[in-house]
Amino acid sequence: MVRVDWVLASVGIAFAGLLVLAFCTFRVFVAVTRLGRELERTRRRLEPKQAALADELQALQRIRD
Repeated sequence: MVRVDWVLASVGIAFAGLLVLAFCTFRVFVAVTRLGRELERTRRRLEPKQAALADELQALQRIRD
């Protein structure tokens, strides 16, 4: 009977550990999703400025040549 208690306790502790890992995995997934959204938003904001800068550089190169 004592062995069964140890086995049940071990299984319970292992299950609790898996729950902790699942929770941490979920939090990482949410953080990565938010980071992806933030990167996409930043990319959309910088794209027009990057295009304007490229146009200005081409104009300066034409003037120089």
